Amino acid sequence: MDRALAVDGRLGRARRVVTARRFLDERGVLVGLALVAIVFGALIGPRFFAAANLELMARQTVIVCVAALGMTMVIVSGGIDLSVGSIVALSTVVTALFLRHDGSATGAAVAALGAVAAGALCGAMNGVLVTQLRVVPFIVTLGTMLLVRGAAKGLSDERRLEAPITWLNDLLRTAQAGRGLLLPSGIWITLALAIAVAFTLQYTRFGRHLFAIGSSERTARLCGVRINRTKIAVYTIAGALAALAGLMVFSKLSVGDPTVANGLELDVIAAVIIGGGSLLGGKGSVVGTIAGAAIMAIIQIGCSQQGLPNWVQQIVTGAIIVFAVALDRWRQK
Repeated sequence: MDRALAVDGRLGRARRVVTARRFLDERGVLVGLALVAIVFGALIGPRFFAAANLELMARQTVIVCVAALGMTMVIVSGGIDLSVGSIVALSTVVTALFLRHDGSATGAAVAALGAVAAGALCGAMNGVLVTQLRVVPFIVTLGTMLLVRGAAKGLSDERRLEAPITWLNDLLRTAQAGRGLLLPSGIWITLALAIAVAFTLQYTRFGRHLFAIGSSERTARLCGVRINRTKIAVYTIAGALAALAGLMVFSKLSVGDPTVANGLELDVIAAVIIGGGSLLGGKGSVVGTIAGAAIMAIIQIGCSQQGLPNWVQQIVTGAIIVFAVALDRWRQK
């Protein structure tokens, strides 16, 4: 009788531990988001939660979030992409070059498509190199990060490129009273992309293959998953989404800048890991990624509004990245 009670007690404790871990994985990031917002709200005051400031944080989140959606898919598959920031910079340069030839509304659409195509091409290159050279993605994308950044500087002659004003400049512009859809169109585009990526991961064969490859590539291969094709596809998608993030950056800057988004890949990776993704692959969610990106944006804007110098913000961001990696390691244990 005593042995049975002891076994029941151990089983009960095990269930509570599993429940706690599941809660931390699935809802912990949302709790963290709320706590961070409350802390900065208490430090800065009611104006931190003013509508204009909330919109500012949403617009700041968009850039990291769009790139992080692609990174989520890559990390779920067990890979990583360090070339995100360079692709963002290349996207702004390509957009500016196209607009210089044609600054009309149609020309802006062509510029946007050209930028996304350039990003997709860079992503496809990452996928081909990872699959054909059989080198770890960290090393491959570290090399392409420099390669793509160099290409962006070469195309722009190492200077910022001015471009005509088009509808692309309105993607993250604050909606005026009586105009727009209450929020900048870039935010609505980001929400639509998030829904599309979440649907892909949860309800499509491609999404299931990504989770399978990230959990065990050998098992996935034995089950008939086309590993190389799937990896090339996911890196291509990630490159295209990084280019879309570049369009958002161009909307803010109105110029093509080959030096922009330096280090953005660290913010993007941290957002995914904070949101429940695993550097070992097989785990990740869109909701968690969005919350992770929002945490990064709130901390950066909160530090800025507190008047903290840039070096303090860099220390805080670095600490967040270390915390994110430590959290991932703790989850695995």
